[in-house]
Amino acid sequence: MILLLIIGLVLTATAVALVARGLIAARLRAVDTLGGIGRYGFAGVGKLEPAAGIKGIVDDFVAAIGKLILQRLRVGDEEQLRKQLMSAGMYEATPRMLMGYQVLAALGLPAIWIWISTTGHLNGGLTIIGAIVGLVLGWMLPTWHVQQRATARLARIDYDMPELIDLLVVTVEAGLGLAASLQLASTRLKGPLGEELRICVQEQSMGLLLLQALENMVGRCPTPAMRSFVRAMVQGERLGISVGQILRSLAVEMRKRRRAAAEEKAQKAPLKILFPLVFMIFPAMFLVLLGPALFSIFDALKGR
Repeated sequence: MILLLIIGLVLTATAVALVARGLIAARLRAVDTLGGIGRYGFAGVGKLEPAAGIKGIVDDFVAAIGKLILQRLRVGDEEQLRKQLMSAGMYEATPRMLMGYQVLAALGLPAIWIWISTTGHLNGGLTIIGAIVGLVLGWMLPTWHVQQRATARLARIDYDMPELIDLLVVTVEAGLGLAASLQLASTRLKGPLGEELRICVQEQSMGLLLLQALENMVGRCPTPAMRSFVRAMVQGERLGISVGQILRSLAVEMRKRRRAAAEEKAQKAPLKILFPLVFMIFPAMFLVLLGPALFSIFDALKGR
């Protein structure tokens, strides 16, 4: 019996070691590969290494679930998810991780609601309806968060584009080339636009042509201002037109576009304020103004 117990413990320890090695091996290879990239001078945005500790293990587990859903079950579009993550600036996340978190949220929220319903002795129909709502919300919340973050980030990039154009006008007319001007602008600008410029500069330093790096930047940030900027730069480089003249006309266009966007938001403001005005402000105002008069009328009617 003791011999069988020892053999069982050894086999169990071996199985646990093999499973742990299988989970960690991919991370170790990724860390080694990214470390080699770092030694060759990559200094883009974010951290190169995967997340360490519990978060890294959870990310690996979630990515494995996402891989099963995307590749085996053919649910979801991996390329579309990747574009959403790039637009949101979440370069440390992968489409498999996003899909895995969707699955966990879709299973976790109904499980939590069922546990609450069981402990609270709620009605069975209410439990089923809540579980279905939790399933739908859990599936939609991760992608909704990514989309909202991508929308805000792209709007910030569009808003900061005139500053980039002005900086490029000054540097190009001072004698710098377009590539050197973009490199200088990447060190001066902050926020999402600065991050994208630093990625563009790093792609050039790794051997990519300037026009290809600019086109890749449009793929990551498909905003109207970014498309206009890259289209003008590509046409200027291919046709041999003066970049400074193109940038000056582009700066005027960007300013007009930002002013038109501000006027559009100002015109939408009355419609957006209508709901809180009617359902939140007017009732309180009527209660304060008409309340004393109503009490006086009721008292007069009772006196009769």
